[in-house]
Amino acid sequence: MLNFTVGPVMESEDVLAVAGEQVPYFRTAEFSEIMLNNERMILELADAPVRSRAVFLTGSGTAAMESSVMNLLSSEDKVLVVNGGSFGHRFVELCELHQIPYDQIKLNSGCALTGETLSEYDGSKYTSFIVNLHETSTGVLYDLDLISSFCKKNNLFLIVDAISAFMADPISMNNANIGAMIVGSQKALACHPGVSAVLLSPSALERVEKMNSKCMYLDLKNALKNGERGQTPFTPAVSVLLQISKRLQEVVKNGGIEFAIGEVSTIAKDFRSRIANLPLEVFSESMSNAVTPLHPLNVSANDVFLHLKDEYGIWVCPNGGDLADVVFRVGHIGRLTTKDNEKLVEALIDLNKRGLL
Repeated sequence: MLNFTVGPVMESEDVLAVAGEQVPYFRTAEFSEIMLNNERMILELADAPVRSRAVFLTGSGTAAMESSVMNLLSSEDKVLVVNGGSFGHRFVELCELHQIPYDQIKLNSGCALTGETLSEYDGSKYTSFIVNLHETSTGVLYDLDLISSFCKKNNLFLIVDAISAFMADPISMNNANIGAMIVGSQKALACHPGVSAVLLSPSALERVEKMNSKCMYLDLKNALKNGERGQTPFTPAVSVLLQISKRLQEVVKNGGIEFAIGEVSTIAKDFRSRIANLPLEVFSESMSNAVTPLHPLNVSANDVFLHLKDEYGIWVCPNGGDLADVVFRVGHIGRLTTKDNEKLVEALIDLNKRGLL
């Protein structure tokens, strides 16, 4: 199998090997040290402000999304949510579920967020702003500098879902004045799924301290208290956290966040240059390094996904709902090489020759 999805992704041999080991007991000084180092490394790679904290949750990225809404926002807030796809819509649903007052900036699929659109909300009575920095469902990367400037101007607390952007595109919590940032284990972090993290700035920690969470499992206050000693309130996904430790050490050893982003960017540029003469149209107005969303001009996108999977042993990302036949997505995160790109493009060329692209 050759995996070009956007999560789970191909893993390095060293990270993959961790998953094959026996799972150790975790209420130990040794595991606590690993967890404290995980927190330190991920905060450094995110360029988080001094005195920031990171909480690792056993749960997918949606767990971290919900935990952020529950622990950082209240009925006294008025939130502006960017909704340009299924993941932006998920934040809308979470705000509704937890009775957080909100308005949404509804964008058409594949469309970028512009300064002109944001200017319509200048001076309004909002307190917070939520964005999936990379709307993975459509392949749109929103302009973080633009959003950050808007939030600074309007004094908004900024929550950034960076699950598919972290380690694929440049993000500095410091520079963008991000209050809280959400990360997942199975994207560019390139580990097994099952762990997500919430990176909390000092301003976010103040918000958490004032909240009384009504959920035991996703209570960030409790998680932070346990995290002070390198532990979690409940049994964590130990093997995934050990993978994260190995992966973060890889990134630090190989040159840091810039090197990791450069690797993804190289794979993305190489793939995009190879498909220029194929009957495929880029669907996004503003792409991330992490994924290329493609609209086949002559056939169903879902049929392309199935042909690649069933006949070539290559996985790309299908879409659901209204976009199922319109767009498939090619990921560039995880342990991929330009040789892997070559194999995928050869398969696409073959499909084209057969009249299936």
